Amino acid sequence: MRVVPVSTGISWVEVPEADVRVLCGCPADSVKHLIKRGLIIPTERAGVTFETGPNVILLSDVSLQNGAFCNLSEFPILQMLYRQGMIIPGHPNCSGRKPLIMGLAQQVEAQMEYVMRGNYGLLCEDEMVVAGVPRDMAQEWMRMKLRFAFGAIRPPGDLLDTCVIGDGPAILPGGVTVRRLELNVFEFAYGDETAVVDLNLGIGSTYETPYHLGYHDLERGYFSVVHSGEGDGWDPERAAMSSIMMFQGKVYLIDAGPNIHGALQALGIGVQEVEGIFHTHCHDDHFCGLTTLFRADHRIKYFAASSVRASVAKKLSALTALPEESFGEYFEICDLEMGVWNDIEGLEVKPIFSPHPVETTVFHFRTPWEEGYRSYAHMADIVSMDVLGQMVDDDETRHGISSELMMQVKADYLIPADIKKLDIGGGLIHGCAEDFRDDASGKIILSHTALALTRAQKTIGSGAPFGTVDALIPAHQEYRLRAAHGYLAAYFLGVPDHQIRILLNHPVVTFNPESILLREGSICDDIHLILTGLVETIESDSDHNATLSAGAMVGESYALSGEPSLETFRALSFVKALRIPAALYRSFVERNEMTERIGRLSQLRNFFNHTWLFGESLSNLTEVRIVEASEPYYMAAGEVIDTSGQDYIYMVRDGLMERRLGDVVEYCGIGEPFNESEVLFGIPPTGVLKAQQRTELLMVPGSVIRDIPVARWKLLELHQRRSRTFSAQSLEGALS
Repeated sequence: MRVVPVSTGISWVEVPEADVRVLCGCPADSVKHLIKRGLIIPTERAGVTFETGPNVILLSDVSLQNGAFCNLSEFPILQMLYRQGMIIPGHPNCSGRKPLIMGLAQQVEAQMEYVMRGNYGLLCEDEMVVAGVPRDMAQEWMRMKLRFAFGAIRPPGDLLDTCVIGDGPAILPGGVTVRRLELNVFEFAYGDETAVVDLNLGIGSTYETPYHLGYHDLERGYFSVVHSGEGDGWDPERAAMSSIMMFQGKVYLIDAGPNIHGALQALGIGVQEVEGIFHTHCHDDHFCGLTTLFRADHRIKYFAASSVRASVAKKLSALTALPEESFGEYFEICDLEMGVWNDIEGLEVKPIFSPHPVETTVFHFRTPWEEGYRSYAHMADIVSMDVLGQMVDDDETRHGISSELMMQVKADYLIPADIKKLDIGGGLIHGCAEDFRDDASGKIILSHTALALTRAQKTIGSGAPFGTVDALIPAHQEYRLRAAHGYLAAYFLGVPDHQIRILLNHPVVTFNPESILLREGSICDDIHLILTGLVETIESDSDHNATLSAGAMVGESYALSGEPSLETFRALSFVKALRIPAALYRSFVERNEMTERIGRLSQLRNFFNHTWLFGESLSNLTEVRIVEASEPYYMAAGEVIDTSGQDYIYMVRDGLMERRLGDVVEYCGIGEPFNESEVLFGIPPTGVLKAQQRTELLMVPGSVIRDIPVARWKLLELHQRRSRTFSAQSLEGALS
């Protein structure tokens, strides 16, 4: 038995004698990690070249860890079916054996629905009509979808085998057994050999990015395109195809693929800065980074055609077990009308239909300038003209597309733009560079491929390394100072604007990545209002790290108190900050009679800042809103609290809480929350909640929590983990 630690949260277990190769844990880009570790390599048999790789996937017991999806089996399954050849007739690796996914029953069922949506998106005409697609268009889309699907929408069970790991050992092919020792900890056994695999992430750990993106110092432009990924789902050295648009200083994403959090950090963009996302479709290499956008303290705008949004919501629902309607609780939904120019505060966008197995649009963007417009076209995912032509069938009883639709798609693909980024991934569902040899666009960028460009392709289009920028319209104004004014005016509500401008009349300074803004034990001589970038806080005697982004102030409480800093503030990226002298800030606060208010809030803000729930990506304004809404609640040792019907998150500020159900006990210490099931779902927590000693709680209203996506998302993860742990321990106790 061979065990290989692949990456954080990913392991490999191989039993050659049983022909069992298990990918243990499948977060985003797990296939790329296997390639990097040499566990997927090209091989040849009977004159056919194909890849090696896993044939079994072990799922995590929980769907979320530290805010990220744990079970994203779409690309590992595609790798097994097509790149290994397990489903290709006549292939030397096609023996009738199917890829096997195993795990908790709930997770296996969720993956089957998620795979179904990843394969097909919306499954029938009625779903399309409900999503806003006209009936005649839905009929043609369904004909097209069935052509891509080789004639039938097949349930995942036709492609995959499943194995549920329950209370006892599960038996794999060849006699390998797997049993759960505790939550997310599994023991493999074969003969007299055993191996233990732990899929739990530690506190503060994240799933790793398989490639290094470096650091980039970006300006916030008027109209520019930042290239944040040109690879595909298989490229181990580059991020998947995506772009970031700057428009009038605001940041917009185009798609959110795997490890988008790493791309944003490398580019010095905090999630708080993201104004919105334009979404093309629901395949994982464009979809699975959406959870990064849930880590903001406000709902980020979601721009897509209603059909794309519907398929994305269904796939997300399968992964989270949340109803589709909850999509609007994390995003501000902004449906776009397909085929027309939609105006978004001066930025015009036209979503254009693109034939694909799932609902897909490409995007054209433009804005007025000089004698006309400047424009950008983002063409992911498209189909080659050759494949498109082969799909034409004007018989409406047969699968395919009409000649009229084919001509429309071809014309739409060739609409010129100042800059056009193309999917040239090839095959049955991706584009071909040769189709655009005569395209009249000003600049063509070739993307969505893991292969080096050929000589012929290099004569058609350019490359775009990560972090490079194409400026369509130059900026002649400082957008960061506009943002600074907004942060300060909102924080010092009611203070005259001329007073705010006293603080603004100071330099914007740049901190290099990994440099220290304020060291633990130092006196704070200057406050830094973060305008762009990310800053982490580190305490030498604690494992807890908090992350600060745009709108947060570094060192405010220490500047006002004059006491040495209790933590170190360190740049995670290039950081731009407004430097305000501490002495001036103190006099400003006193002059505007804000000393009492800020001092009163400071202690509680500091407490919340150091908790897991509220220690990430909160602006000053959101922190103040939480503090002002919270109420204290005191409990004597041994006192029991009933939180049924109480729409509050309870945070332990001092003391210790115990939750008991029969013989099962869970403790909740300082900084930890409870009552998340009541706030999220109206479900009272199970068991008896009792103070182990004199305890002070802080009650934060559920209405406040539900307006903060990052807090809501963390509580969902906490609810799922507690439910899984408690139910498993309760069952174990009942059976013993």
